[in-house]
Amino acid sequence: MRFLRSVIVALSFSIPTLLAQTNNPITRDVVRNAEKLFGLDFSDEKIDLMLPGLKDQLDNYEVMRRFPLSNGIPPAIQFNPLPVSFRFENQRRKFRASPTLKIKLPANSNELAFLSIGELAALIKTRQITSEKLTRFYFDRLKRFGPKLECVITLTENLALEQAGRADREIAAGKYRGPLHGIPYGAKDLIAVKGIPVTWGAAPYTNQVFDFDATVIKRLESAGAVLVAKTSLGELAMDNTWFGGSTRNPWNLKQGSSGSSAGSSAGTAAGLFAFGIGSETYGSIISPCDRCGVTGLRPTYGRVSRVGAMSLSWTMDKIGPICRTVEDCALVFNTIHGPDGIDQTVYDAPFNYDAKVNLKKLRIGFLQTDFEKEKGERKENDEATLAKLRELDLKLIPMELPKYPLGNISFLLSTEGAAALDELTLSNQDDWLKQQFAGSWPNTFRKRRFIPAVEYLRAQRIRYLLIQDTAKVFEDVDVIVAPSQSGNSVLLSNLTGHPSVVVPNGFSKAGTPTSVCFIGKLFGEAELLALAKKYQDATDFHRKHPALPD
Repeated sequence: MRFLRSVIVALSFSIPTLLAQTNNPITRDVVRNAEKLFGLDFSDEKIDLMLPGLKDQLDNYEVMRRFPLSNGIPPAIQFNPLPVSFRFENQRRKFRASPTLKIKLPANSNELAFLSIGELAALIKTRQITSEKLTRFYFDRLKRFGPKLECVITLTENLALEQAGRADREIAAGKYRGPLHGIPYGAKDLIAVKGIPVTWGAAPYTNQVFDFDATVIKRLESAGAVLVAKTSLGELAMDNTWFGGSTRNPWNLKQGSSGSSAGSSAGTAAGLFAFGIGSETYGSIISPCDRCGVTGLRPTYGRVSRVGAMSLSWTMDKIGPICRTVEDCALVFNTIHGPDGIDQTVYDAPFNYDAKVNLKKLRIGFLQTDFEKEKGERKENDEATLAKLRELDLKLIPMELPKYPLGNISFLLSTEGAAALDELTLSNQDDWLKQQFAGSWPNTFRKRRFIPAVEYLRAQRIRYLLIQDTAKVFEDVDVIVAPSQSGNSVLLSNLTGHPSVVVPNGFSKAGTPTSVCFIGKLFGEAELLALAKKYQDATDFHRKHPALPD
């Protein structure tokens, strides 16, 4: 009996080996080599037992790759940013912006270019300027300065003039839709607009056209906003280099605008439209706003529908406004947030913004160690920011964020990107992209095909713990002040889904802007924006503008 058992055991190992030698291209040596990529070391017996199943897995992959999947199809697994016991605010209150401004049409057209949404809205509502005239004014600037900045992929002139004409007719008839009515804006060219190319900034997609509008575009059109441009983004939402060039910083044309919401930031800073729509997965709103000296809101994950926007990371992508002022961000966010019945990640949570909220009730933390580690001009400007907040009679509580291996789990983003854009890798069209460095998307997507599903899920489990521990930090504070370019707060808050506002806070000796970030509670945009506005109103950095060469 013992002899028979040993024969059976021997056969159980020899049969897989025999299969591997005949029709199975996956051999013991192949697995041994693959193990080195994953830090594994299985015995020969265990490898032999796996061989037939590994061949089956490969067959499954080949079948799946033949199944058509567009970039817009999300995975069935849905990311949940809510910590245990999280409760939404259940009371909905009226949106309360600052009082309507009394303003006269500037004689200097350069001043008109840099007015806030609130100021432009006052001019339109009082009929000192029509939407069509304002739109044509911005088109003149777009055509003069857009090529120098390389910040526009497509001008939407016919659509914009149609929308502006409709706005003027409605306003003349007394049908005023609100502060965005008749206001020209630009949208990052990863957001679909019916019948207009949406290139994602990458050569393989230059002729891509969809027959529908993204949800965010629909909502802005319902508010009466006027789309004048599809703005540049770095290829597939990385950096500022796209198929047509590299977007420039309006403050220094020798410098890039950073990315990936490059065109929306540069165009807003240069006065080419009143505001832009950007998106962030990891720094793509914060970084170009910092570089270009504009104000941006990265909302809570699950606040704004991403239907019609290119997917890079289903668990990290967020759409938000890029504006001249904090309150402009509040006005735009008030229009675009909320569920659309399609994007299942969006929560139905109130946005109770009140510009006159009593900020002394807010508990404000600051990342003391991150600020202390800064050097040079950024350190000086950030120290001045903290001093200004204290001058406003706001108490700052020193604090730290949870310590986690953030860099080690950040591959979640690019792994999801490799899946969302896998047709690019499989077809070798990734060769068409301009950025072909070790850290660029083509090479990164190829590397991420070697991430085991088990390790991806392990990283998500670590992320779950990060979410719980970050929630404990926000039990003691309502808003956190952080350096915008130092420390790990940008990566951490993108992994946890927390909102952030980036605000100009000074300039370097070379005359380029710097900024500071305010990070809020999940779905706490109302208090977050109110605090950032309080700081911005006490400074004038947002009212300084670049001098563009004509």
